[in-house]
Order: sequence, then structure tokens, then C-alpha cells
Amino acid sequence: MTHHSPPRRHLLQGALAALGGGLFVPATGARPPPARFVIGGEDFLLDGRPLQIRCGEIHFARVPRAYWLHRLQLIKAMGLNTVCAYLFWNYHEWREGQFDWSGQRDAAEFCRLARSLGLWVILRPGPYACAEWEMGGLPWWLLKHEGDSYLRTRDPAFMMPARRWLQEVGRELGDLQITQGGPILMVQVENEYGFFGQDLDYLRLLRLILLEAKFDVPLFQCNPTHAVVKSHVPELFQVANFGSDPVAGFKALASVQSGPLMCGEYYSGWFDTWGTPHRRGSADKAVADIQTMLKANASFSLYMAHGGTSFGLWGGCDRPFRPDTSSYDYDAPISEAGWIGEKFEAYRAAIRPFLALGEVLPQPPAPKPVIAIAPFTLNEVAGLFDNLPARIIKTESPRPLEHEDISRGLVVYRLNLPAGPAGMLEAAKVRDLAWVTLDGQMVGTMDTRSRQFKVALPARSQAVSLEILLYTIARVNFGIEVHDRKGLHGPVTFKAPGQAPLALENWEIQALDFDADATLPPLNWQPQSKGRAQSPAFWRGHFKVERSGDSFLDLSNWGQGLVWVNGHCLGRFWSIGPTQTMYLPGPWMRTGRNEVVVLDLTGPDVPQLAGLSTPILDRLRPERDLPRPARTGRAQLDGVRPLHQGEFAAGAGRQDIVFARPVSGRQFCLEALSAFDGKPFAAVGELALLDSQGRVLNQSNWTIAFVSSEELEKEDGSVLNAINGQASDHWHSAYGGNGDEAAAAAYPHRLIIDLGRDELVAGLRYTPRQGADGVTGRIQRYRLYCGQALASSD
Repeated sequence: MTHHSPPRRHLLQGALAALGGGLFVPATGARPPPARFVIGGEDFLLDGRPLQIRCGEIHFARVPRAYWLHRLQLIKAMGLNTVCAYLFWNYHEWREGQFDWSGQRDAAEFCRLARSLGLWVILRPGPYACAEWEMGGLPWWLLKHEGDSYLRTRDPAFMMPARRWLQEVGRELGDLQITQGGPILMVQVENEYGFFGQDLDYLRLLRLILLEAKFDVPLFQCNPTHAVVKSHVPELFQVANFGSDPVAGFKALASVQSGPLMCGEYYSGWFDTWGTPHRRGSADKAVADIQTMLKANASFSLYMAHGGTSFGLWGGCDRPFRPDTSSYDYDAPISEAGWIGEKFEAYRAAIRPFLALGEVLPQPPAPKPVIAIAPFTLNEVAGLFDNLPARIIKTESPRPLEHEDISRGLVVYRLNLPAGPAGMLEAAKVRDLAWVTLDGQMVGTMDTRSRQFKVALPARSQAVSLEILLYTIARVNFGIEVHDRKGLHGPVTFKAPGQAPLALENWEIQALDFDADATLPPLNWQPQSKGRAQSPAFWRGHFKVERSGDSFLDLSNWGQGLVWVNGHCLGRFWSIGPTQTMYLPGPWMRTGRNEVVVLDLTGPDVPQLAGLSTPILDRLRPERDLPRPARTGRAQLDGVRPLHQGEFAAGAGRQDIVFARPVSGRQFCLEALSAFDGKPFAAVGELALLDSQGRVLNQSNWTIAFVSSEELEKEDGSVLNAINGQASDHWHSAYGGNGDEAAAAAYPHRLIIDLGRDELVAGLRYTPRQGADGVTGRIQRYRLYCGQALASSD
């Protein structure tokens, strides 16, 4: 691709100056005349003139409607001329066939506000989005269908409702396309399909559905750099997603198409998951990459320009199971609460030299007011078990909640357990967390994060009531694991020593099923009794303010659950961190008396809250987590023959290793023997296993059986990063005391994965640690093993 010469760039600047750097809005407020936007041989063309797209992602569902205008003004002030907006299908069709575009869901109004500021819109309607959103934007009711391979395919069980959704999008937003005087320039087809599948006819069919829905602007697809070639459909314009190395991304695009260069998602930071450190992105690195793209006359979209908050129960979950925090701050240049600082100013300064001649950046709007709220006590309690719905479901054996028409929330499973000896209670699967009691006394927990589906039960001299309280946190939003059915999955068995497992049958089920907005159910409130209240329970209190303003409720003294203020669900909290506060937007507060309700599943230290003037986004407290089995095992490779050994290629590119023949086993080991830089560290961006057709195996049942070391203090080098589907983070072996290289563990470094069951494995897909050349840990020599028990459990 030939880069434009300086004279050509001044031509571009002149054209943008004529357009004001964005959308022309008549002074009368009337709809602008239709325009023509096309993808040219070297440029995006607006009415025949080149347009370089400087875009920022913002999700209106994650921003209180009262703040939409403020956040869009900040987007404009940063130097951007376009805003990228996802539509989350499940946000608008929570119940099948019932669409909602009102209030906070008014996507058309968001687009009109963007137009009023001279911002273009790039629309991303799915049907799949990802975005660390519940089930990647797919509706939960799709999981009523049997099977684990129909989502995001041409299977009618998926394609028929997806067609209905996209037709609804066309009816709602079609008249806001640029061809009809609106701000929508382009519409995306699906999202990063190259991460998921290989059926290019699936993309072609979605393209036809969007055309049927009367979308007549350019349609495009996006993929990570490594998937651009394999996912290319000539009928769709392609853009590349990356957080580093624009040259490689644009080289991949140039290999499959001619036309303007564009980064569809440039990662300005990263999202957080419960129990891991707060993530940050380098401003200096981003500035260098942004200027590289601008100098190449390339377009881009910052992901995220403003992250916001996953209010309610809309936060998603990383694979195999790492729930995302409610805060979606993303370390974006515009913070969760709409604050700006050095990062915003650095991006703004980087963009300024590339503005059109005569284009002037507006000043950022004033920040929204912030208030502190004095500590107050929540002095009313409503026990969860005393406030369950009257409906009781009776079933022989528990099955996924979706098959009972339950979407998510809290579910109590109950049966009478006869007298008998001590033994082990075991479920086939638990999604997500569960607390097990006998006659109201806690005996253990179950946790899908570690595939901990067993609880030891004591001997019983008489029959007791067995109760299992299950909490659904979030559905996986990435990979084939989006087939994430919730609940206690049967069979549930009890096994006493020396006896055969006994199937436990005839269950009663009661579910507190939260709707789309996590509306509070009717509750029977009682005054708080002295001493620590029994958990789980709802707590209620009130605070007064003389004026409203943004604040951050401090939940660090509480356990795990949900928070509502004046009926608005702020999201999930979990004192393990890294987030310890909940963002409370000023528009959701009232002058005078305000009601707060906290659902805490494990109980507070002290039932008090306060509103802080700054958030706590990076405080880990692992001691407050549920008990988890310690990794006390060891690698057992003595006498085991490697199934494959060799050397990885240098660099950051993804690599597929195909074995001489498929092998069967339950555990898989990567043994790293050396690094390219000669240092004692090992790191992995991502590991996946391939079947005999080259498809990625489902990772939802995977756990870590053994790792020789992981770095958890100097950076987030958690071993789970190697199997979460996100190559932008990584596992890293421990640095040693104070980062002392000499104190670090020496090679070999071993990572052993338990696949949850026997699998036929035909290959390995390895993604090195990402980043510029010089990052530590890129593995050179390696050995691979597959077997039944490569790690001990002691």
C-alpha cells in the first residue's frame, strides 16, 4: 500500500476542514441532507472527498443516559470525529420476542446526540459482540436449545432469532444511516469471528440479512491480526484489531484487500476480572502507535475511549471462568466516572498535529460534580431464604436453569437426606458458586473456577435437610464456551466410603430470577438484630445529601453480592478485589433521602457504607475469597515420553503445531526448556488445543493441574491467563524476590492443564507473550506431553 505524500495529506485536511472534521449539522437542527460514503481504493470517501476516521468506542448501555452528551463531548474534545457503538442483543431482547428501545436503551437517541456534536457513528449490532458483556450480547434463552455447537453458526436454532434481531435493528436505526441524513457511516457484521469459527458462509449469510434489513452503508468485519487472512470474505471490507504493532496489522490487511487501512479496535487499556490486579495500558506506547497510524493515513477506533460501568448483571466472564468486575474503567483516557487526566491529554496532543486545516479542538466539558457521603448504617434485614418466591419447581435431577426458563440469579436446591455415614456429595457441574448446608449449618462450598464440585458431608444420625444455594455470576462472553448453561447440573450423587455412588433425586427448587434490569423483588424487612446477622441476606439503609453528585460506595467491609440505590442496580461487588467501590452516578441520587439495598451472600464485617470521592480499583484481598484447593501437586513426567518436541519460531506470531498423530489423554503439559532472550523466565500469551479437524477444543472444563510458578505480585502473570482466550494478557513464571533475575526459578518451566475429561488432541495452538521485541519469557525450546495423570494431586 502506497502512503500518501504530504501534498495529498493537505488535500485531506482541506476536505475535513470543509466538513468541520465531522458531520455537518444544519443550524436549524433539521436532518442533514443524505450523503454518500464509500470505501475507495486508498481512502474512505465522503461525497468524493477523503475522510480519515478517528474513532472512539463507547457503550451507551454502560453510561447513564443523563451523561451520554457529556461523554460524547469528551470524545469530540479528545480529537475524535467518530464514535463506535455496540448493540447488545440481550440488552434489547431479554425475553424472546419482546424488544425494548426505551429509556437507557434508546440507541437512536444516542446516535442523534452524536450527530448533534458533529460525530459520525460506526454501528456494531452483532449478533455477537463479546465486549466483556453477559454472554457476549447473546440472549440467555438461546441456551434452551440442546447442544454445544449451534451458537454463531448457520444452525436455524441460532440463525432464525438472529435474523429477527437484525431486522429489528434495521427498523429501529435504518433511517439514521448517512444515506438518509443520519450519522451511521458503516455497520459491522458479527465480531471477531476469526477467534471462533471457520464457516465463512456464516458471515456471508449475516451480510445478506443486514442487506435485507435495509442497511445500505458499507458493511465490514473485524478480526485480530492473526485471523485476518483466514477469515477474509471478499464481500466484506475488513479491519484489523490489535493493541500493538500497527505495521503487522496493516500488512495483514494489505495481503487480502486493497483499500484504506483501519484498526477496528486499538486497545488503550484492558478490563479487570475478580481476584486479579487492576490492568493498565501505557500512554506512551499508545501515543506512538496512534501517530504511526495517522502518519500512514490509516483510520482507527480506540477501544475503549470511555469504558464506563457494567451496571446491573451485565458484566461478562472470561474463559474458562474468570468473571469481570462491574467497573469497566479499562484504564481508558476517559475514566469510568468521566474524568480526564494525563492519558487523555497525551492522546489529544498526539492527534492534534493531524487535524484538518482550520479544525479546532473544543475544550473538554467541565467534570461532573463529585460528593462524599458520610458513613451510614444499614439497619434493616431481609433474609434470603425467607424471601424466596412461592413457586417451587420439582425435578428428579437438577438440569440447567435455562431448561427451567430461569435466566440467572439465586437458586436454592433442597431435598431430604436420610441418616447415614459420612461421605462425599458431588455434582456433575456447578455454574457458578454454591454454598452447601445441612439443617442450616454450612458444610462447604462449590466453585466452578477450580472445578470444585465436591463437598464432604458428615455422618447423620437422622434425616436432615440438604440445601444448596447457587449464585450465577456471569456467562462466558468469549469463545465456544459461550454455551454457558447455569445452575446445578445433575446427576448429583452421594458416596460413602466403600459404597457405590447413590443418585440423589426428587429435588425442590426455588429461584430468585433477576430480570433484565435486576429489579428488586418484594422483601419482608425486619429491624437488624444485635450481633452479626445470618447470611445470606438483603440489607437496607438510607442516607441524605444536600446535593447530588457522583460518588463511590465503599463495599470493602462487605462480602459478595449486589447493590441497589433508589432501585438502580449498580452491579456486582466482591471484596476479593481489585475493585472495592461501586460507581454511583449523580443522576441516580436524590436531594434528601436515598435508599440503599445490599444483597450480601457471605455477610458484612460491619453493616455500614460510605460514599468516597475517589474509587478504589486496585486492592486485592485474596483472604476474603471462598476456600479453594491449594496447588500442592507436582509434575509427574519421569519416564513419560514427550509426544512432540521442537523450537517455536521467534516473534509474537501465533503458531500451530500439528502432531504426527492424534493422542488421547486428560492432562496436557507444556514444558518450556529455554527462552529466546536467554533469561530464566517463561511466558505464554495463550494455549489452545486442536482436534483432528484443526478446530479449537472447548476449554470450559479446563483447570490448572500444576504450574511450576506464576508471577502474581510484580504483574498479573497468573497461569489462568494462558487459557482464557485473551492473548493480550499472559502467564509469566515467577520473577523471584524483588524481581531479582538471579533468584528466579530456572528452566524447565512446566504448565499442566487438566482437560476435565479424556480428549483426542491433534495439535497445539501457541501464542507467545505479546508486546514489542524484548519482552521476557518468549519460549524457544519446548517439549509437549499428553496423558492421564501428568501431575499428582497431593
